[in-house]
Amino acid sequence: MPNTQPVEAGIKLRGEQKLERLRVRIEPQKSGDRLRKPPWIRAKFPGSPEVLRLKKILRENKLNTVCEEASCPNIGECFAHGTATFMILGDICTRRCPFCDVAHGRPLLPDKNEPKNLAETLRQMRLRYVVITSVDRDDLTDGGASHFADCIREVRDVCPNTAIEILTPDFRARMDKALESLACHLPDVFSHNIETVPRLYKKVRPGADYRHSLELLELVSKRHPEVETKSGLMVGIGETKEEVEEVMWDMRDKSIDILTIGQYLQPSRFHLPVTRYVPLEEFEEYKLTGQKMGFSHVASGPMVRSSYRADQHAPGAIEKRSQI
Repeated sequence: MPNTQPVEAGIKLRGEQKLERLRVRIEPQKSGDRLRKPPWIRAKFPGSPEVLRLKKILRENKLNTVCEEASCPNIGECFAHGTATFMILGDICTRRCPFCDVAHGRPLLPDKNEPKNLAETLRQMRLRYVVITSVDRDDLTDGGASHFADCIREVRDVCPNTAIEILTPDFRARMDKALESLACHLPDVFSHNIETVPRLYKKVRPGADYRHSLELLELVSKRHPEVETKSGLMVGIGETKEEVEEVMWDMRDKSIDILTIGQYLQPSRFHLPVTRYVPLEEFEEYKLTGQKMGFSHVASGPMVRSSYRADQHAPGAIEKRSQI
């Protein structure tokens, strides 16, 4: 039985503590049971001087990055290029997705100074492109959408030439209110990750709904055609190639513009196991298939993540902002 005892606000639950509260039981893997990584799974060492410099700026401005909180394998490369995905609304998620390494618990109230701190940090970093994401905030009446809007407004005021991508939660049961909050301060790119195929949703994304996520992206595309829409999938978690392609068709049916596909990597032995390491040839096939389907950009590869080198996914947004 899952542990149902209340958690004190601000306390982070990770790994075994986080996942023991799931209704679906995940058996911890022994080291000998985990698949051996193939030679094409490689990440840069995350301790370079540039990485340490950017971490210092983040701490001084009391900001979080999903790069750090989700243990992204690309943190060394992205930080070395002076790019990062900022995580607003705290670093504690109200959900317990068993593929994700972000901590679960009862989050604290949003920091009212965060939008200004974010804008000042971006001014210091002089970024052309920024991704703003957040933990799930099911405790907030609009899922945190108004805080996203405040961040966009502040960044536009301070850094008008910086292109903005937001990578949002699903705003489940709050979608209309969330989109209303965002309508006055739109990003250049609206991103929300589908993550996996419908058959695996109960196991991979408990608390989420496949059709709802598609509807969110479709509504943004219909109401704000000037905003590019984007979504991401991870593979190697139990899906079939045919299922992935079916999801890609569903995305195109909802007019999603940009697609990313990457290899799932297990954060710890308590998380969902990797069922296979997808060969490079299959990633290339997904890319070619996506291009034929009509996506404006497809990034497909083992180390690809939804916000990894996101500036390369939407060059039009950067060009548009540079002319302001």
